[in-house]
Amino acid sequence: MGFTNPVHDRDFPDPAVIEVDGVYYAYATNSQLGNLPTLRSTDLVTWEPVGDAMPALAPWVTGGRTWAPEVAVHAPDRYVLYYTALSTAGQRQCVGRAVATSPEGPFVDDSAEPMICQLDEGGSIDASPFTDIDGARYLLWKNDGNAIGVDTWIYAQPLTPDGLALTGEAVRLVKQDQAWEGNLVEAPFLWLRDGTYYLFYSANDYGSDAYAVGYAVCDGPLGPCTKPTSSPVLASTDDAAGPGHCVLIEKDGRTWMVHHAWPPDAIGSAVPGRTMWLTELTWEGDRPVLDGPRASVPVSP
Repeated sequence: MGFTNPVHDRDFPDPAVIEVDGVYYAYATNSQLGNLPTLRSTDLVTWEPVGDAMPALAPWVTGGRTWAPEVAVHAPDRYVLYYTALSTAGQRQCVGRAVATSPEGPFVDDSAEPMICQLDEGGSIDASPFTDIDGARYLLWKNDGNAIGVDTWIYAQPLTPDGLALTGEAVRLVKQDQAWEGNLVEAPFLWLRDGTYYLFYSANDYGSDAYAVGYAVCDGPLGPCTKPTSSPVLASTDDAAGPGHCVLIEKDGRTWMVHHAWPPDAIGSAVPGRTMWLTELTWEGDRPVLDGPRASVPVSP
């Protein structure tokens, strides 16, 4: 028996999902539901609201622009959230981190300043944690170059074991250099399969049907990375426009891409906004394949 997309039909931009003891938690960019809107599910299809998992903002943050959250699971009682927010001092979007003892929060960031804030490169957004097979932790993000008319790069840098600070040096992995990408790449998500690191990312204007998901292949979490194709692997269909800002989640031996998309006839509209979709990821050899986004999916997760 299948299911119908979107799996959450209200505004839920930049979705990220984790699994804890058979329960899935989804987090999104701020909305009327709060700074960190959070949903809960047991099957990835039927979701119920949890509430605002970060009701209080850090001292460095001006409220109203808390974007693109992702959570790293460290232990049953320790979760580290990476998020984007407006820096009061710098007046640019910057990356912070917060900690909770439950996936439902409350996540707390008592830092006096952001974790990453590349002011001379337009700011820093879309942080995404990655844990390698040896347990080493890394953070990926994008400099918000399109905000000031410069290149956008996907960066990566090692994290300390507690996930609260960067260590080593930041490296640049990929930037916008293909026609379909427009003037930006963003929203990185790193996935390890059979010893190969796949860097999924979104590109182009999120408020248009040109927004889409591409990928690069990397030697490791710090690169180097190359783009095997010159076209996206997930793009607009008759069912959904501008799919992007994805994460991958496994369930019962299958891999699902969680992403947002617009209704084709309501691109850029506040209602319903960017809703949450599931598209299954399969493989043809070493090439990821995504058949979607589709409103009707014949087999459930």
